[in-house]
Amino acid sequence: MARTPNQNDDNVDEKYFQDALRNGRLPAKRGLYDPQFEHENCGVGFIAHIKGKRSRQIVDDADRMLQRMEHRGACGCEENTGDGAGMLTALPYEQLERVAKEDLGAVLPARGLYGAGVVFMPNDETEREQSRRIVNDIIEAQGQKLVGWRVLPVDPDAADVGPTARACMPHFEQLFIAAADGLDSDAFERQLFVIRKQASRDIRVRSDMDQRLMFYVCSLSTKVIIWKGMLRSMQVMPLFKDLQDPEYKSHLAMVHSRFSTNTFPSWDRAQPCRFMAHNGEINTLRGNSNWMFARQGVMESELWGGDLRKLCPIIEPECSDSGNFDNALEMLYHSGRTLQESVMMMIPEAWQNHHSMTEDKRAFYEYYSALQEPWDGPASISFTDGRYIGAILDRNGLRPSRYYVTHDDRVIMASEVGVVDVAPKDVKSKGRLQPGRMFLVDFEQGRIIADEELKTSVAAKRPYKQWLQNQSIHLDDLPRVDTPDHFSSDDLLKRMQAFGYTTETLQFMLMPMLREKRDPIGSMGNDAALAVLSDQARMTYDYFKQLFAQVTNPAVDSIREDIIMSLECYIGPEGNLLDTTEEQCHRLCIPHPILTNTELAAIETLDGSGNHNESSDKWGSWKTKTIDTTYARSEGAAGLRPAIERVCQEATQAIEDGYSLIVLSDRETSAERVPISALLATGAVHHALVRQELRTRIGVLVESGEAREVHHFCLLSGYGADAINPYLAFESLYQAREDGLLEATYTDDKIVSSFRKAVAKGMLKVMGKMGISTLASYKGAQIFEAVGLNAEVVDECFAGTASRIAGVGFDVLAEEGIRRHEIGFPTRDTNALPVLPNDGQFHWRKEGEAHAWNPYSIAAIQTAARTGSKNAYADFAKLVNEHNTRSCFLRGLLKFKFYREAVPLEEVESAKNIVKRFCTGAMSYGSISAEAHETLAVAMNVLGGKSNTGEGGEDPKRFESYARPDDEHKYMVDTVRQFDPENADAPNEYSKRSCIKQVASGRFGVTSWYLTNADELQIKVAQGAKPGEGGELPGYKVDKIIAATRLSTPGVGLISPPPHHDIYSIEDLAQLIFDLKNSNPRAAISVKLVSEVGVGTIAAGVAKGHADKILISGTDGGTGASPLTSIKHAGLPWELGIAETHQVLVMNDLRSRVRLETDGQIKTGRDVVMAALLGAEEFGFATAPLITLGCIMMRKCHLNTCPVGIATQDPELRKKFKGKPEHVVNYLFMVAEDTRQIMAELGFRTINEMVGHVEALEIDDAVTHWKAKGIDLTPILTTAVKPHARVGTFCQIEQKHGLEDVLDNVLIEECQPALKENPEKVELDFDLVNTDRAFGTWLSNEVSRAHGPAGLPDGTIHINANGSAGQSVGAWLVPGITIELEGDANDYAGKGLSGGRLIIYPPKKSTFKPEENIIIGNVALYGATTGEAFFRGMSAERFCVRNSGARAVIEGVGDHALEYMTGGRVVVLGPTGRNFAAGMSGGIAYVLAKDKEEFRLNCNLGLVELEEVEADEDIAELKELIEKHANYTGSTVASGILDNWTETLPKFIKVMPRDYKRALAELAAELAAETVKA
Repeated sequence: MARTPNQNDDNVDEKYFQDALRNGRLPAKRGLYDPQFEHENCGVGFIAHIKGKRSRQIVDDADRMLQRMEHRGACGCEENTGDGAGMLTALPYEQLERVAKEDLGAVLPARGLYGAGVVFMPNDETEREQSRRIVNDIIEAQGQKLVGWRVLPVDPDAADVGPTARACMPHFEQLFIAAADGLDSDAFERQLFVIRKQASRDIRVRSDMDQRLMFYVCSLSTKVIIWKGMLRSMQVMPLFKDLQDPEYKSHLAMVHSRFSTNTFPSWDRAQPCRFMAHNGEINTLRGNSNWMFARQGVMESELWGGDLRKLCPIIEPECSDSGNFDNALEMLYHSGRTLQESVMMMIPEAWQNHHSMTEDKRAFYEYYSALQEPWDGPASISFTDGRYIGAILDRNGLRPSRYYVTHDDRVIMASEVGVVDVAPKDVKSKGRLQPGRMFLVDFEQGRIIADEELKTSVAAKRPYKQWLQNQSIHLDDLPRVDTPDHFSSDDLLKRMQAFGYTTETLQFMLMPMLREKRDPIGSMGNDAALAVLSDQARMTYDYFKQLFAQVTNPAVDSIREDIIMSLECYIGPEGNLLDTTEEQCHRLCIPHPILTNTELAAIETLDGSGNHNESSDKWGSWKTKTIDTTYARSEGAAGLRPAIERVCQEATQAIEDGYSLIVLSDRETSAERVPISALLATGAVHHALVRQELRTRIGVLVESGEAREVHHFCLLSGYGADAINPYLAFESLYQAREDGLLEATYTDDKIVSSFRKAVAKGMLKVMGKMGISTLASYKGAQIFEAVGLNAEVVDECFAGTASRIAGVGFDVLAEEGIRRHEIGFPTRDTNALPVLPNDGQFHWRKEGEAHAWNPYSIAAIQTAARTGSKNAYADFAKLVNEHNTRSCFLRGLLKFKFYREAVPLEEVESAKNIVKRFCTGAMSYGSISAEAHETLAVAMNVLGGKSNTGEGGEDPKRFESYARPDDEHKYMVDTVRQFDPENADAPNEYSKRSCIKQVASGRFGVTSWYLTNADELQIKVAQGAKPGEGGELPGYKVDKIIAATRLSTPGVGLISPPPHHDIYSIEDLAQLIFDLKNSNPRAAISVKLVSEVGVGTIAAGVAKGHADKILISGTDGGTGASPLTSIKHAGLPWELGIAETHQVLVMNDLRSRVRLETDGQIKTGRDVVMAALLGAEEFGFATAPLITLGCIMMRKCHLNTCPVGIATQDPELRKKFKGKPEHVVNYLFMVAEDTRQIMAELGFRTINEMVGHVEALEIDDAVTHWKAKGIDLTPILTTAVKPHARVGTFCQIEQKHGLEDVLDNVLIEECQPALKENPEKVELDFDLVNTDRAFGTWLSNEVSRAHGPAGLPDGTIHINANGSAGQSVGAWLVPGITIELEGDANDYAGKGLSGGRLIIYPPKKSTFKPEENIIIGNVALYGATTGEAFFRGMSAERFCVRNSGARAVIEGVGDHALEYMTGGRVVVLGPTGRNFAAGMSGGIAYVLAKDKEEFRLNCNLGLVELEEVEADEDIAELKELIEKHANYTGSTVASGILDNWTETLPKFIKVMPRDYKRALAELAAELAAETVKA
């Protein structure tokens, strides 16, 4: 074969980047990079004088605040190019009036009657003048007066603005406008809004200027002004000279420091926005934007008159999620609502399940839920219009917001405390925003308005409760109708076959849903063919993958945190969002998206007459139109698209004809009529109506024989269905009962009720893994990626959905529908099947769906691994490469392109080096047996590769080496000699230690000693088999050894939360990376992500957060138990994920600082080489090594019944384990040799040389498939483009973790006497500020390294600290170290506490009551294992999450305290928030409850009981902890309790987990029996 030299070794395209820089935009979509997937998180804060007193000090303090939150922002490959920073202040009137006179020769009118703003302008002089002319014309057309344009003085040199930021830095001007005569300030402010919106639309959207996106109005207002840019925090003030002017004064200042996942410059995306600064992410953005666009069609307002359409589009293109939120907020505000009311509408509290919310406030939220859906996601939002300044927190409290109020009337709010220096005696109070709560300063009243007062006053402005009673409609108001008749069994079978039902549908999905009332569980991942590669006629739903939260926002635990979740929605015609009248809430409220057959039949009877129900006349003129979604079989595949168009036309006409609801129904399916997929019909109708701005004028219901799984219902809701009636699912379950497959106790009502409960749990879980709390927000949000659909389908039915590899069109989808229809209604009766088909989607069947692992491939790999036969391996590789992979995976469509000169095999990197790049999967001890886990570790240590603990911790005994029996050692020597003769005669010294120690959300066994014994610390953000979800280890799997390893209790189940509770954002992940690096500076820090659209931009953020390695896991792997919905429908193939990640990192010049690994069904050298060519330099194996050890893919891992002793803790079954480390060694060495052979043929000598060379891959034209022909893999095969020639394409440089600057350097030096073999006592004094993060963590690592797991004797090192400690103070603090802090602390105090003692109390000069004020931030003592903590004051949210052994005393806690706790003791001497003890399975809490009923309502009683404190040992334990608290902190609360012990003791409640109580009793009985026996 002819070979040519490589022409693409330096794929530099400076013009591609320079064009973007020069024109002020993000780079154009290229390959798998798409600018729409940029994410951001940030630090936010404000300082204000409550009485409205203006001063220069406010501005200077805001600058200090901004600089002290620098670590919450980020920079990319250039240290002086930031992601964005800015400051908003009130208009500096004196300074503006002076410069207007000096520079423009103008005297400004009265304050409030002129507006000013900072405007980014094109650098091109011609385009700049054109922009000015457009703005001037708009000002004139609106009747306002142009005062002038002023060139702003800036100094990028003094600010040290970086090269990239400077290359796209806009020209800065200041615009002054005066009000028309007779206009008041409010009306003028609205006119400024019209001018700005029109100018943005006409220049940024409609003009053809090259630099149109450089035009951006930062602000244009009579009240506030904004200074911002692509800057780091310390660059804002030096850049803008006006900000330095001594005359520049303000009564408020809001600041923002941005952390973007991309480094591409974007001056306009810096914050603050016009009204707000946002720390967080809007998860429902696509839906919010679509709905807002649709609402434009019904908006009316007297305030705007003819100007209303000038404000459209309300949601502007080329905006971040924060910018879009700001777009909507300012529209609501300028249309007549107060800023605080507008914010309440957009970010409502979790009102549906709030037991203590007042009726009026609940009515307010319910009323507005009928007008619009929440903008859902983690958010701390500061907002101001100049008159008010305030902040609000999302409904789940996922972002930090702390504040001080001072005696001199200042309020300081920020993501952290300590950002502005305040003398302790000047602090009046310390607080934090609570979930869903609002904090507001009214400058005119000169006071802070508390949340309750504020919302009560807003809610009381109108009679919302009465309006709802009068107008809202409920299902109970439906007319009474008979339940539709059941289908006959014959007719039912035909319909089930025609709609794609199989035996597996009933066996693995529907009946388990009924019995378990949840989404059914499976295991061992998904190795079946992608829908677009399948020979089967797959459902349209199978072409979609669910998206999920990772890094930039957290998943939500829909089970343990159900108080914030809701499926309730209002449906039907919406009113005018800009108006507030009683009629606005005349909509139908449905509590569940699944309608029963009876409910739908009743809805279909609505005819507009109003005479439907004697008990209710609320329906009035409502009427329903049913639209047939079937088409004639005789039209063939060509009939589908016209049928969809016809349905859309009928839906549009229904609105014109006054219908309130439409029902898209496929009940007319018959031998002559084929159903349109309900998903295609729903998506097409929804988008057709959105495009016409009609969608909010009608409700869309779906009557579907097709939908039956959770994934189906999620898709239908996600693409606009208001409710679904899965009539055939109900009918099939009725028939299953008649056929004896279901117990007779399942009546029709019970079947429907159980099914709806299962669907509800499943849908809430899917919503939760994207971080979405309400169905109202999820509906229409399109949280999916299409895999294998072409543009014609996506554009018509799923507009805006990513579909990056194209795929099938309407013709193939129609053909699949007809094939299914043919099974149910065959054209020849002789072809009729008497039963449902079995296509083997879940379990391999010989004639069914293709699976990558089947009996043939399993037998082949086991033969090769056990014999070490290279011929046997070659047979296995041939089978896998030519058949299994080709049938199932995207890489099966590719082949190697031999364009380089081949090299001799002996010149290729050795197998012994290549295997060092291999890692085994993160399978925890607990999910698999000790024998299997340790065998993998031994094998990988022999190879020099890396095994992974998984999230279950690791027995410390495994850290020590051991000798194997002589015969086993000889076997290993002989095995290694085949592949690596030089190192075959190694001594008989083996290790079971896993080099990679995983740090997962459960933090099981994560101690300082565990972390110290790692070569790599892996943060598991997501898992391929169940991304966005947590997990559970049932109690029957938790034996004594597992319990000891995980620091829990035998027999008690363990819960892994869906999110890491210290990763709610990208800057949180950066903090955890920093914490872990401090916990073991010698270990690399890696982050495990799962492939999904946009993972490349997330990975860019992770690289900027200083991870050393990033793992992109494919969805098709996985060994753990998981809901079938996740196994089958979440995550993407690794080929897409690793290619996107490599491309984006190279584009950002971040690739050279991180190693990339990928995993997921990697089996052969061909897979390894393809992964490398797509961008990986390390490679993960999980399922294949398990199979070499004996796994036969029974997929019963979650049932503890594994017949080969691998995925079980059953002692008898574990005896069946026959695996040997030599089997793994054989296999992986042969994979490495296979890799070398291919490398030689391709002309690559090393893995590094090969990384990213996609030009060595091409489409395999030999693969012909009736569906795959439409796939376009060009995006995967796009070579990563470099911004300049110096960009590296594999890891070449080390990350800068900044450890040289941490205070622990001094600590360690001062503590040397304690680190000696015979430790001496040390006492030290330190002053701390918020930038001193992870204080004491590195010192703890040094102690662990010197003295092992026992640490030091108590009291050896005592550190007296003063000030505001940064995040993670005392993280993984070890025995013998005490940190005593006089001051306060930020988030994560005492994280992973490992035996040390942490004491925090307010400064002695404080004037506030500590027990009423916040002393520590969120998520304190997360994952603590041992030690003590005493806090004189209150904590924010999620105190002691996943505590497994620490003892702590605190004087009040926020929401979600003690969540998932498995051990330890916690004493709470004050109030608690909601959802206390959710998921708490171990440990004990003692709570001083002055109102026991109130505490009971705040407590999540799912796993715990509330008891009196009566046992002597309990009383003694409680008293001892309170005495310690009094002694250590000087707490007057503690001393008062002790002084009145007899009276106070009865007020305590003991919170006791039921399983823990049972397990303790069983252990006590067992111990007693052993004692008697002894």
